[in-house]
Amino acid sequence: MIAFSTIVFPTDFSENSEYAFDHALTLAKQFNARLVVIHVINEPVDLRGFYVPHVSFEKLEEEIVAAAEKMMEKFCRTRIKDYANFTSCIVSGIPYDEILKKAAEEKASLIVMGTHGRKGIDHFLFGSTAERVVRNAKCPVMTVRPTEA
Repeated sequence: MIAFSTIVFPTDFSENSEYAFDHALTLAKQFNARLVVIHVINEPVDLRGFYVPHVSFEKLEEEIVAAAEKMMEKFCRTRIKDYANFTSCIVSGIPYDEILKKAAEEKASLIVMGTHGRKGIDHFLFGSTAERVVRNAKCPVMTVRPTEA
């Protein structure tokens, strides 16, 4: 049997991510693997050339990071609970790129991530972070679609 030593779990804090997390945590516990939880703050569009009254972009970015840190702390506190072999991080960038970088940096043996399961025009317009990770990852990737209610 293949043993997983490090599992990277990217989250966007959506219901789909939370559903996928159950799989990541179960596998981490089963293999006593280190779990790396990552949230990527999508690089904001640079609007500094446009006039937007009463908006400080530095302040906005600080608020986004602070909110992400608060969400990550709550996520780890409520979802991981009794599993101590984990780390978490928040990075800024292009989500699929940062997930792949973190997996390489951590020498991940598995990436577990949720997918929205978009099809057709939605998939074309919004793309798929999960699809890009699957296509480019150097380790196995487990994608978890939400179940239909």
